[in-house]
Amino acid sequence: MTDALILHEDPRSGNCYKIKLTAALLGLTLEIRQYDILKGETRTPEFTAHINAHGRIPVLQVGERFLPESNAACWYLAEGSRLVPEDRFARAEMLRWMFFEQYSHEPNIATLRFWFQYVGEANLTQQQRGQITLKRIAGQDALQLMDEHLASRQWMAGGAISLADIVLYPYTHVAEAGGFALEDFGNICGWIKRVEMTAGFIPMD
Repeated sequence: MTDALILHEDPRSGNCYKIKLTAALLGLTLEIRQYDILKGETRTPEFTAHINAHGRIPVLQVGERFLPESNAACWYLAEGSRLVPEDRFARAEMLRWMFFEQYSHEPNIATLRFWFQYVGEANLTQQQRGQITLKRIAGQDALQLMDEHLASRQWMAGGAISLADIVLYPYTHVAEAGGFALEDFGNICGWIKRVEMTAGFIPMD
């Protein structure tokens, strides 16, 4: 890659971390620019005009171009690398778990972590409080599905670590902050250790 890579991020975000982890495993250098989402630093006119009109991070800047959405950024960094399976079916399975992460996993597990760890239960709106039980059930179901999938394999897709593992790891390994008991999912716990033993691994801030 010849264009400079700049990650616009908040280090507390698992979605931002997955991009940093992808880059680290591939030996790529990212320039980091940090924002505090709790202070609204991604909602300023300058940010929405020049970086992401939706006022959200992460955003991967490639030269003068900007790529929002964490999994798209991971794909950009990893396409053609060892983190994307060569086998066509394994590649499709990797995408399946990347979609699962965004639709079934992150909206429940990551959201509860953010509410409890950063917003504080006492500060939640009535609407948010009303969603806790449903998000807890959906998050538990997502973890159970992952655990059952990992019962007969070491990685989420194919025979080696891939983007499927990288995008699911960030919010899974901190799921207890959202009230989920990881000790109930032995296969996930073993998988977490395998991810953390991968050469080039960096921990979440």
